[in-house]
Amino acid sequence: MGKLRSEGGRDVPARRCAMAKRDRDGRIGRWTVRRRVPIALLTALLGILSCVTSRAESPNVVFIISDDQTWTDFGFMGNERVHTPHLDALAARSAVFPHGYVPASVCRPSLVTMLTGLYPHQHGVHFNHGPPGNSGYNAMTSVEEYHDVREREFALIAKVPTLPGLLRDRRGYRSLQTGKFWEGHWRNGGFTEGMTTFGVPPSTQTFGGIRKLASGERVAHGNGDTGLQIGRETMEPIVSFIDDCEAEDTPWLIWYAPYLPHQPHDSPGKFYEIAAARPGVEEHELPYFASIAQFDATVGTLVEFVESRGLASETLFVFAVDNGWSPSTIPQRNRPVEFAHTKRSKRAPFDEGLRTPVLLRWDGRIEARKHEGLVSTVDLVPTILAAAGIEGRSGMPGIDLLPVAEGGDEIDPERAVFGAVYPGDATRLGHPEIDVAYRWVRKGAHKLIVPRDDEAWGGYLDEPVLFDVVRDPGEERDRIDDPAFSEVRSELESLLDAWWPGEALAADADPESEKE
Repeated sequence: MGKLRSEGGRDVPARRCAMAKRDRDGRIGRWTVRRRVPIALLTALLGILSCVTSRAESPNVVFIISDDQTWTDFGFMGNERVHTPHLDALAARSAVFPHGYVPASVCRPSLVTMLTGLYPHQHGVHFNHGPPGNSGYNAMTSVEEYHDVREREFALIAKVPTLPGLLRDRRGYRSLQTGKFWEGHWRNGGFTEGMTTFGVPPSTQTFGGIRKLASGERVAHGNGDTGLQIGRETMEPIVSFIDDCEAEDTPWLIWYAPYLPHQPHDSPGKFYEIAAARPGVEEHELPYFASIAQFDATVGTLVEFVESRGLASETLFVFAVDNGWSPSTIPQRNRPVEFAHTKRSKRAPFDEGLRTPVLLRWDGRIEARKHEGLVSTVDLVPTILAAAGIEGRSGMPGIDLLPVAEGGDEIDPERAVFGAVYPGDATRLGHPEIDVAYRWVRKGAHKLIVPRDDEAWGGYLDEPVLFDVVRDPGEERDRIDDPAFSEVRSELESLLDAWWPGEALAADADPESEKE
């Protein structure tokens, strides 16, 4: 269960210092060394020193992503009712950015942003389900039809560089995909190894990963299949992967995106006991808080393993949430022992669904303190690439957070962050402008949300709204018509349209047209 899958014939990483080479069959053989002149020896020594320097400057990366957790629901964010001691310990050794945002408040487009450093309208995966949509998938009558349709979606991520691919090609990293991953086989994301293959999970897997067609055939749901076992059932693939990479002296990336605290909130009883013992926990919060405690425990297992191997100072830890999720008092329709999410969290254009804390830990390099500037998950890929010494990140809209995290100048207070919200089902691949329902921008204390029209998908808003999210974090007092905010409104409208007016991009590719 949860076995690693690896590609054969992998090149020796650039950082590897062993004097070895691969022959034409991919096997490793010794270099032939001639005893000639001292210059040759000096050159070899310089090569070894260069390799050591490269190792020091190219850290391992542990990318931790929480699945469906609201930005307020962490101890380090001031919530004493949740049990997150391991995340709190990570935050205590990290640069903490409490004013972080994801561009979209649902998992798939948000996760692809974390893999590419691009906004959903740029990377093209602005949806959870491509046409004909989730119900359309279920109505299909053959596995072949289902796979053919899904492969058109998976082609989108292949059109853009990804974090694992860039680390592999530019610095010789190995990378392991675990947990949530919607883009088919792990190879599609540029990973060198992984757990998700777009195969049917075993019947014993009771959480996510499985879909039943109208024909009665079982297929992969598409959100991670067997990869979703990480954290819930096993951590062994990560342990084996790290030990294998370290044995080879190869830099590595872990994509740890467990299906936690995502529903089903079916955590083992001990986590319910932990959550119930917290102060002031309501009945409808208990299943969600138990899942948070379970997720936190897995983070502790992962971080403590890295530390136990003496790798903390050689590892950059990155943390963010894919989107917010808050429990309502309404029982879940298909699982009444837990509760549905609130209208204003997941999928919504409000901070309850869009905001996330961002953590960066790199012992000896990053200062452990809080930074109040606005950041976005589009910043995470540029930051990780910079840490690995990879330059030339043209086309990525984010910024490198390392100079700030290492004690340099704070983030420009004039910086704005942006995003857009879409329906879960796409109308047409390659055309986010058809489906965009809400665009939003925040600068300083102020956030503007602009719906597509007065009948925008989801029914969250029928006209633009403007909030002071510092004084009004619940986004309850609309200032759009307040004369005192007229200049703010005008500036934010201009910034939002300059970012993306919700129109087709000149370079947009239409996979459906290409197929024709």
